[in-house]
Amino acid sequence: MFNNIIVKKPGKSYVNGLTTSDLGKPDFDVLLEQHEAYIHALEKCEVAIEVLPANEDFPDSTFVEDTAVLTPKFAIICNPGTESRIDETKEMEPVLKEHYKTMHYIQTPGYVDGGDVLQIKDQFYIGISDRTNEDGAKQFKKIVEKNGYEATIISLKNFFHLKTGISYLGNNTVAVAGEFIDHPAFNDYKKIIVPEEEEYAANCIRVNDYVIVPEGFTNTHKQMKDANFKLIEVPTSEFQKHDGGLSCLSLRF
Repeated sequence: MFNNIIVKKPGKSYVNGLTTSDLGKPDFDVLLEQHEAYIHALEKCEVAIEVLPANEDFPDSTFVEDTAVLTPKFAIICNPGTESRIDETKEMEPVLKEHYKTMHYIQTPGYVDGGDVLQIKDQFYIGISDRTNEDGAKQFKKIVEKNGYEATIISLKNFFHLKTGISYLGNNTVAVAGEFIDHPAFNDYKKIIVPEEEEYAANCIRVNDYVIVPEGFTNTHKQMKDANFKLIEVPTSEFQKHDGGLSCLSLRF
């Protein structure tokens, strides 16, 4: 159950931000419309939403998830694995101190992007990727295990972030794509298999009574509806152009 959501408006500099995709340059006006649609979807989930202003100095900072991982009792300030994004945490830290007394920090030479961390109840999965290294993953694991959680480190083969290819939907069910379909770490969960042509749909978010999903992925959505999940579809094309998915755009706690 989430009570609070933090989102951050994209600035005009977003169109020049980081990307590994080959999907073209984002349309800034459409981007803003899609961000508003995302906020409207969250409003349906009955949460308090804090909207942070854009910061043109940080083109990628609308992807707030990479700055921190939040639990009911403490926050972990991440250390993003791209130099241009590291200082985004300095902007997020005072915002989170309004909600948390206990803060932990990933320290260099360790790096962790929040997009590489998946929490399922009392279990954390930490992906080692181009943005999260082994040192950072081990630091994260040590922090959460000291606080009563379990943690598993997973080396990624193909996905950009861990949550690019897997999401927890609730009811002991995960949406999985690609390398995670048969990954032994997830064998104890019921699985909604995302087909290769709809791989982007593996990144979605469960917020209270709803699963918010990217629009246009009919096969995956049908499977979710057949499993009795209530969906809210939102447009995401301009975020996809910069490797962004639905989980990237918010901090949920």
